Amino acid sequence: MREIRVPAFAKINLRLDILGKRTDGYHELRTIFQTISLHDELRFGLSDGSGIALNILGNDALSRKGARENLVYRAVARLRNELKIRSGVRIELHKRIPVGAGLGGGSSDAAAALRGYLRFTRKRLEQARLLEIASSLGADVPFFLLGGRALGVNRGDEIYPLADIRTLAVLVVVPRGVQVATPDAFRWLKAATLASAPRLTKTGGTPKLWEFCALCWSTQGSGLSNDFERPVFRRHPRLAIIKRALLRAGAAEASLAGSGSAVFGVFPSPTLARRAAVGFSTDQTFVCETISRDKYLRLVNNAPHVVRAV
Repeated sequence: MREIRVPAFAKINLRLDILGKRTDGYHELRTIFQTISLHDELRFGLSDGSGIALNILGNDALSRKGARENLVYRAVARLRNELKIRSGVRIELHKRIPVGAGLGGGSSDAAAALRGYLRFTRKRLEQARLLEIASSLGADVPFFLLGGRALGVNRGDEIYPLADIRTLAVLVVVPRGVQVATPDAFRWLKAATLASAPRLTKTGGTPKLWEFCALCWSTQGSGLSNDFERPVFRRHPRLAIIKRALLRAGAAEASLAGSGSAVFGVFPSPTLARRAAVGFSTDQTFVCETISRDKYLRLVNNAPHVVRAV
């Protein structure tokens, strides 16, 4: 039986600026995404039925919600409709990226589902159309079709690749019992903070990246910033404590991941990151590294075909 396995990598935000609320109800963002090595895995195989059979492993809460609410199911359903495919597919989603942590696990799973299902069915779709479908599933999903380091504008769904930085060791700490819903984090932001944020200007429909370069991470990796930190830390003081602990443990910098609840630190070496992880015995910890765009695309596009005995 042929099976395709596709990794779905997590992300961190090296910078996240909230510019204000848009007329469509969403928020205008500018952010720098960066993929890291922490990942889920999707496995595609033939199904006896004619529909989508999704089994979620590693996260009981997601399993209880039901398959049809999962972004993986919705992504594959969109492609089946787009390509007019009627044959069934069996999908196993092996979760490792924590939910509600700001690491983009659901969005990454959706992108991996789009990519993996096309490979499984040996179908092709124009990149522009694939990006449209990805954007309709969630603002972060288009980024995960590219990976590496990239600038996200508008809702975060308009993506511009940036030059990769050197590989960095990252320790991700996810506090037990704390989840942050992104809509809640947006509500906690004060209107005054949003109103005072600078706007990213455009010319001819393309962001002036040279105006943004002062905000981008340098090759040395300086300049972490996240507008969600102040309001989220106020509601969840434990996250501020984790950030301070990461810095005391030797992190060059530390920041909230997305809207939280994960907090990550950038360390001079994986050894120091592993040593620091010992200090968070009551929390989930993941020692990771940043992944360049070339490596990301190699890993997600060349994931193995597995032939299993029936």
